[in-house]
Amino acid sequence: MKIDNTFNNKYNLVKVAARRARQLQSGAQPLVNAKSMKACRVAQDEILAGQISYVVPDALVKPAAEEEI
Repeated sequence: MKIDNTFNNKYNLVKVAARRARQLQSGAQPLVNAKSMKACRVAQDEILAGQISYVVPDALVKPAAEEEI
């Protein structure tokens, strides 16, 4: 399987595919016509087709140097 350039590593790819597979199992409509009915495979096909992206949130906690004393 070819990793899309938008994913910096395999770990992020697996996390995104797993989250999308859970959405598909919960009733979300597939974004591509996949040959498989398995949610995990459909999620992988969607990622490879470029239909899925993810957002890295900003840090939720201020760094220690910026905290007020």
